[in-house]
Amino acid sequence: MSFARYVSKVMDRIAPLTLAETWDNFLLKCATEAPCQNQRATQSILLTVDLTTRVTKEALSLPASMIIAYHPPIFKPLSAITLSNPLQASLLHCAAAGISIYSPHTALDSVYEGINDWLASGLGEGRVDLIGDEHPSRRGGPGRLLKLDEKITMAGLQERAKKHLGLTQLQVALRTDNPNDVHSVAICAGSGGSMLLGVEADVYFTGEMSHHEILAALATGKNVMLCGHTNTERGYLPVLASKLNAEFAKVEDHEKGFGKASIHISQEDRHPLDFV
Repeated sequence: MSFARYVSKVMDRIAPLTLAETWDNFLLKCATEAPCQNQRATQSILLTVDLTTRVTKEALSLPASMIIAYHPPIFKPLSAITLSNPLQASLLHCAAAGISIYSPHTALDSVYEGINDWLASGLGEGRVDLIGDEHPSRRGGPGRLLKLDEKITMAGLQERAKKHLGLTQLQVALRTDNPNDVHSVAICAGSGGSMLLGVEADVYFTGEMSHHEILAALATGKNVMLCGHTNTERGYLPVLASKLNAEFAKVEDHEKGFGKASIHISQEDRHPLDFV
């Protein structure tokens, strides 16, 4: 078994790909299928949200054996792959260096104790329900609806969100009727408009929504709190690192040759937009 296949098995225990949305393009790109020859060697894994040019250079300098990139680097079919395209060049450089890439994406959103549950955990105590149906595996489901034990003002909720995500600013759209009376929050990591619209909650909390999605939410009496697409995802990487380390510590006997792995969280991965 290659190291990439081994790590994909570990990741599937953490966030089964059966939980991924049907439209998703989760990815295991194995640059090499050769089994690990030196079982005492420490393999390096780089965790990132996006595989950017800077992250690729970071992976090459480690050097990394594998990249776990939350967002799939390939989302739509490619008619060609060339060095003239920066993203495609990154993939080619990784392949040439024998670096494999795995993308859990919406599986990591949906799984219990995944990204959406992590987002809910920073907003206050309360009951957390799914938005939509639980997956037949009973391992998770789409979105989260947080019903707070004690109501909070929008200002208070904003401060909790900023502290949890490590932000100094975020964007809000406030309903005109009692905007500060918050009992419930509908949550979706990343771009949540299509999932959240129509959900009964006082606040829609996500990374980004389109202009018309925000207007539609306000028209139905919802507050909107936006933090930037990847800002709702990146803070989970240390949690994922801990989960991977825990899995590597309890590997089965036939997997012990792959038990030594060094987990690195990318220092080059960042949200592409700044407030100025």
